[in-house]
Amino acid sequence: MFLTLTAVGVVVLSVLVVTRIKLKRDRQELELHSISPEALHMLLTSDQGTLLFDVRQPLDLLGHSAIIPGAKWIPPQELLKNPSLIPQEKDSVVYCTCPGDKTSRAVLHQAQAMHFLRVKFLKGGLAAWKAKGYPVEPYNQPFHLDSAT
Repeated sequence: MFLTLTAVGVVVLSVLVVTRIKLKRDRQELELHSISPEALHMLLTSDQGTLLFDVRQPLDLLGHSAIIPGAKWIPPQELLKNPSLIPQEKDSVVYCTCPGDKTSRAVLHQAQAMHFLRVKFLKGGLAAWKAKGYPVEPYNQPFHLDSAT
């Protein structure tokens, strides 16, 4: 009985250690491939040719039609199907409004899988940008709620 409990304890402890290591590695990877609103603002004002892509879902764009000046909106479904919409040879930043930057990270991972190494995501997305008081402008271009059509 004691041996069984010890074995179960070792297995549980091993799972916890492996999980903690994976979470730490994921956090480090995110830090490496993210940019703060302050750093992005400095890049954009210094005009270093960084491209900016708004990858919000169409419904999110409908609900909050402000966009960072200079950003190009691309529906995430289109970008996930065709990551070459982001030029591989230029520094690019993607952002969304998802909790935890879910859409931005999905786009980032897809781009990395295709060896796009110059893509980052905006930490905190549009909300973090606006919270710092940085400029936004209305998005007035027509779009479909179902971006697949």
